[in-house]
Amino acid sequence: MGLADLHIHTLYSYDGTASVPAVLKRARQSGLDVIAITDHDEIRGSLKALELASTYGIEVIPGIEVTTAEGDLLALNVTEKIPPAKSLIETIFKVGELGGFCIAPHPMAGGLGMKSLSAYSILKALRHADVPRILIAIETYNATTIDRMSNHYARILAERLNIPQTASSDAHVIEAIGLGATEFDGYTASDLIAALQNGNIRIRKQREWNSARILGSWATNYLGSVFLRLAQMHG
Repeated sequence: MGLADLHIHTLYSYDGTASVPAVLKRARQSGLDVIAITDHDEIRGSLKALELASTYGIEVIPGIEVTTAEGDLLALNVTEKIPPAKSLIETIFKVGELGGFCIAPHPMAGGLGMKSLSAYSILKALRHADVPRILIAIETYNATTIDRMSNHYARILAERLNIPQTASSDAHVIEAIGLGATEFDGYTASDLIAALQNGNIRIRKQREWNSARILGSWATNYLGSVFLRLAQMHG
């Protein structure tokens, strides 16, 4: 049985706090087999992780969290930057053209600047005959969302649509990596993708953090990563 965390941020995200090597090291220590780096509208961190993955004994699915006109969308198994601010359906088709697939992250979650897809947007997109082969799952457990009820609503939506459900950390700090993970048969990225496509996946939750810990950990790490951020900008 393998474990995957398909929603992780690095310093390449405006709100990330950890370097790519630090994320890879922590992911391996956390018992993960596969991860996806999904920085906001940025692919560089994911491509760097792909290059370094073998050094850390972990597999990386390249990805990006795209800000669509209707909310955030995880684009996975892509190696090109995808333009933000396009419609959800246009973005999904672009991902498909690049040979990737999509997961709807933290749908219906609100607060703290969250840009989440609504149930209506997801339902509308899935009515298109070609979308279900690309938008293949809904993230129904986001370990670090402040809006806990959104996980509940996402699960109800996924069950009604009979679409696979994933769990991820949405980690913006090292300590959160693996707090939510997706179990699958096998251990490789190829095994995971096959499991996602046939729905043979399961959700694993670690002990939940309360809102104070989520916010406090992020604020502390964000302040502590200022020099790393500056060095990256000028590197």
